[in-house]
Amino acid sequence: MEKFKFEVLYKSKKSRARVGRIYTSHGVIDTPSFVAVGTNGTLKAVDNKIVDFLGLQLMFCNTYHLLLHPGVDLIKKAGGIHKFASRNGPIITDSGGFQVFSLAYGSVCEELKSKGTKKHNGGVLKINEDGVLFRSYRDGSKILLTPESSIEAQKKIGADIIVSFDELPPYHIDNKKLQESLDRTHRWEKRSLDAHLKNKNNQALYSVIHGGVDKELRKKSCEYLKTLPFDGFAIGGSVGKDRQEMLQMLKFLMPILPENKPNHLLGIGDIESIKGIIPFGVDTFDSSHPTRCARHGLLFTKKGTLRILKSGNSQVFRPIEDDCLCSTCQNYTLSYIYHLFKANELSALTLATIHNIHFMIELLKEYQGKILRDEI
Repeated sequence: MEKFKFEVLYKSKKSRARVGRIYTSHGVIDTPSFVAVGTNGTLKAVDNKIVDFLGLQLMFCNTYHLLLHPGVDLIKKAGGIHKFASRNGPIITDSGGFQVFSLAYGSVCEELKSKGTKKHNGGVLKINEDGVLFRSYRDGSKILLTPESSIEAQKKIGADIIVSFDELPPYHIDNKKLQESLDRTHRWEKRSLDAHLKNKNNQALYSVIHGGVDKELRKKSCEYLKTLPFDGFAIGGSVGKDRQEMLQMLKFLMPILPENKPNHLLGIGDIESIKGIIPFGVDTFDSSHPTRCARHGLLFTKKGTLRILKSGNSQVFRPIEDDCLCSTCQNYTLSYIYHLFKANELSALTLATIHNIHFMIELLKEYQGKILRDEI
């Protein structure tokens, strides 16, 4: 398989939506593509052989968690994340920054409730120009995460696509501090790039465009990062207090991005958001939403989300969706899956996750077809 390359196969005549292909040393990614989150090198409730069978082209792993356990040196000793996790397809890792700054500022949910500017400390000891010093939640040891150490960790993990180190300020932050954060992020990203270029390791490095919902700062970030030889562009930071604000930001930002390089929207993957972002030309996007919904008994169908624990499902002796070809729907009824959830059987989580991931993969194939027919 040839090294990293991106090509645009078709541009819609109706919108900025496009069909493309990303080539990596572990396989091809057809875009637009949903990227499932496998935090610890696996999707929750399913193993990587099932994931390969489902046809998931790109999986997202978290450097922060892998750094703390089992440790990136062990992963390297095992031959890299693909061999260690027995994953055949492409993998993308983040820089570790998202989890670290979530410890400092609280979760997205908390920040949108106006709590984001209050530091939770949650293990973060110091944030300065060097990077972030935090305490491991596993053993209490102090760890300094810098642009250079983040890149080194991602090199040892061995993902196909890696991400530069960035600061993630909360939504509720004044403009001066947002500007300061953006400038520091740009310095960190340049340091990440310099570290990467010393040993490309057959990996592609994405920059991360920041600026919150401030259009001028987003433009500034994009214009600066375009001058550097990154392989692709991730869209990060706080993307808005709600879906509408996010879509307005993307409507402004996407036309500024280079068309000859892939882009990735970080942390977005619910079905309604996907419907809105694809016409803007988003190529890939990651989210734990489908797998999290599955574990809570929320199953995706063409008619909307089905709640498995609705009492009437105990008497429904048909699949989740009649025309679904996933192994769950081909072999089990709603009644049986309902029973497994009520009995707290772990296989319930597996069957639900298989269905939701299959649904997402098929949904994106449908979107690709609609773009090729100029319906989007």
